[in-house]
Amino acid sequence: MRRVLFILFFLQALVWLNAQQREVPLTFDDALQTALSNNEKVKQAVLQQRQAEAEMDAVRTLRLPQVSLSANYVMLSDDITIDMHGVKDAITPLYSALAQYGTFSGVVNPDPATSGVMPVLPDDVSTRIVREQLADGLVQVENGEWDKLIQKKQFGFVSAGFTWPLFTGGKINAANRAAKIRLSEAVQVERQKAGELMSEVVERYFGLALAVEAGQVRLEVLEAMESHLSDAEKMYAEGMIAKAELLHARVYHAEAEREYKMAMRQLEVINKSLGNSLADSAGVRYLPVTALFYNEYVEPADYFRLQSIENNALLKQVSAKQSLAGQAAKAERSGMLPAVAAFGTYNIANIDLTPSMSDYAAGITLSWKIFGGASARHKYRSAILAGEQIDQVWSKAVRDVEMGIEKYHQELQMLVEQLNELESAASFADEYYRVRMEAFNEGMASSSDVTDASLAVAKVRVERLRAIYNYDVTLARLLELAGIPEYFNSYMAGGKL
Repeated sequence: MRRVLFILFFLQALVWLNAQQREVPLTFDDALQTALSNNEKVKQAVLQQRQAEAEMDAVRTLRLPQVSLSANYVMLSDDITIDMHGVKDAITPLYSALAQYGTFSGVVNPDPATSGVMPVLPDDVSTRIVREQLADGLVQVENGEWDKLIQKKQFGFVSAGFTWPLFTGGKINAANRAAKIRLSEAVQVERQKAGELMSEVVERYFGLALAVEAGQVRLEVLEAMESHLSDAEKMYAEGMIAKAELLHARVYHAEAEREYKMAMRQLEVINKSLGNSLADSAGVRYLPVTALFYNEYVEPADYFRLQSIENNALLKQVSAKQSLAGQAAKAERSGMLPAVAAFGTYNIANIDLTPSMSDYAAGITLSWKIFGGASARHKYRSAILAGEQIDQVWSKAVRDVEMGIEKYHQELQMLVEQLNELESAASFADEYYRVRMEAFNEGMASSSDVTDASLAVAKVRVERLRAIYNYDVTLARLLELAGIPEYFNSYMAGGKL
């Protein structure tokens, strides 16, 4: 029955808003899911995570051989040749002397018909034959190409090649670990943004529920003041009360009307704020279906502190920064170690490339910077110091989280105590109002007594609603710090109004 009256009041309270606005009944779960699906900050965090995944996939390929295809066309200033005239000048006198004065024997008889009888030619015949051959050789020496062309000045070739890193001093391993850490950090950024958004939705959704409930109280006060003013006017006309009493009733009626209008304005503002969190249309009126709640019991602060160490998204991001600093130091240290890689090339096609060039080449290369101005050593030292700075950030972040948890936990305890006290105060205020109203009707109490009692009832009710709202917001922030914002629904399910 209370829920029905709540919804009916909400519809009545928003009549003065734009009649074209669309009404949307909304549970807290629906509001949260809509915000997580539409909010730009969460979408940005999701895209950042995908970017980190792509970067990790890219870094994994550093271990694989890199294959390339290249085409080159070269123009030199001159042809590449070898001057061999020195060789010509050295052998020409030998050919010339032997062709004229040499004496030779033992030349094999080339005639098959007589070779059986005379296997070796006579000395004079052997000498003549050899001298003729030497004379022919001398002519060839004289006419030979003694300025040998090795490579034309214009040539081109297409080649395929590969390089395969075998040892890089740990740089590739550090890059892969760093990419994995960055992905983990991006996941925590998404969790952080989702947790912050959940706290924001709690603040605005239940803020709207508070505004609706407070508006209902203001409406009831206004109706009570209207009824009381009507009674006061009748009693004044009959001479039963003084004019001061009537004026007092009118003043408080005007104040109740002003408070009611302020509540409606606040309702509109919070409605728009909730729409902004949901990244939804500005022309929507939200009807909160989930009521405010609170829990009599929450776990001790130590429980939330332990949860924060394991689950807090900000602490996990700082931890990731620590790990990244360690990998950065290892990457800088690799600059002081040798790098070993296998390589190979193969000429697929060529134009005017010297045949002396091999079709393929393969090998292993080692490079080691022995001295580079000590920059590698200083960079390594800088990376170590950066890691030590992040260690200090971690200590401060842990202390801040623990302090925040203690603060919010204490506030929850105070709010529960306040709510228990307001329960009794509400009973006293209701009874006080009933007694004052009866006394006024019997002429035993003044108009101011009735209005004071009515306002006391309204004040207690509004304070109680505000305390419950503060409890819900504080609980959301506590769970966010503890890294378990998703537990909010379980507390909400076990809560009470």
